[in-house]
Amino acid sequence: MLFRILIPILLMSIVDIYAYQAVRTLTKDHIWARYLYWGISIAFLVLVILVIINFDRSAGPQHALFKWMMGSFVLLFVPKMIISAPLLLEDITRLLVGISGKFAGTNANDAFLPSRRKFVSQLALALAAIPFAGILHGIFKGRYNYRVIKKTIFFPDLPAEFDGFRLTQISDVHSGSFDNPEKIAYGIDLINQQKSDVILFTGDLVNNRADEMDPWKEIFSRLEAPMGMYSILGNHDYGDYSEWPSPKAKQANMEKLYRTHAEIGFDLLRNENRQLERNGAKIRLVGVENWGKGFAQHGDLERAFADTDPQEFHILMSHDPSHFDEIVKLHPKKMALTLSGHTHGMQFGIEIPGLIRWSPVKYRYPKWAGLYQEDGRYLYVNRGFGFLAFPGRVGIWPEITVLELRKGEASA
Repeated sequence: MLFRILIPILLMSIVDIYAYQAVRTLTKDHIWARYLYWGISIAFLVLVILVIINFDRSAGPQHALFKWMMGSFVLLFVPKMIISAPLLLEDITRLLVGISGKFAGTNANDAFLPSRRKFVSQLALALAAIPFAGILHGIFKGRYNYRVIKKTIFFPDLPAEFDGFRLTQISDVHSGSFDNPEKIAYGIDLINQQKSDVILFTGDLVNNRADEMDPWKEIFSRLEAPMGMYSILGNHDYGDYSEWPSPKAKQANMEKLYRTHAEIGFDLLRNENRQLERNGAKIRLVGVENWGKGFAQHGDLERAFADTDPQEFHILMSHDPSHFDEIVKLHPKKMALTLSGHTHGMQFGIEIPGLIRWSPVKYRYPKWAGLYQEDGRYLYVNRGFGFLAFPGRVGIWPEITVLELRKGEASA
């Protein structure tokens, strides 16, 4: 326990001390600003210690202290790390100047290192102010800043009767993190306003426990679609990140989660499939349980496809997008379209249409958000409806996806 406490405190203290150099340079005549800086920093360290000591594994990421800690960490330490970058560059320059001056005998007043320049500290603080403001917005506004993203995809083998078929995808609800019924109700109304033929949910209804969804079932039960609502499980739905008094208790939690899907109106697909019929033509909707690299793999694609015809048009629901690259895109039965979620876009990034699309999560998941195509097979990765751990979203907004399927030649 002591080791678990000391390591994060040591790392955060190093960042704190370094960022403080900019504050000290700019506040020589304002000692109160230094006290404020260290007061906030020490208060956060106390919060970290309290979370580590009191963390409730049965509650998991929705634990109130944990959410406060994650929000405070991102708000405080991302700007501090940005402050540290120009200071580090300046210190490298000061060191090189000091070494050359030592050998040349030009060091002023026998000082080895030149003094810090006020301009660099001002620049560091100005740079840090931008993400600080963005993170504040992400915590108080961004997490419920729902965006409807619409795409049209062309398929040469789509049955003509399904030309114009619309589906709405949502993913990663993480209901245990919610705290605003009005915002959630607004998001549900926004989904219904799309008037799609089906609503598809691609996993992670809860953070850990089925009862997290109890306060929200009535709101989610308002969802409606004329051709049905279908769902799958994500990695958080299995209760693997929580402690249970017995295997029986964990299984009872799963049984309750299955019932919750049904009570909302979802047809939960557990390595199985359904036929969707329109004007006499049929397509196949396939849903697998979670399959992902580094996670418990409950998904069984062969079982899910056991009674399907290779010539049918298939839509696959699979929570983790790594499934597409590892298995799906190479499978002999063609999945025309795969729908995934899981990444949340890390709830942090920059997206400017036509210019830039970046999130740190891309280094773990190359296909992390939006539409991808390989060998005539499409993957869409939803950015998630909810949020987990960090109680906010910065630049990567909660998403409601609307995909219109059209018959025609696929785009290059």
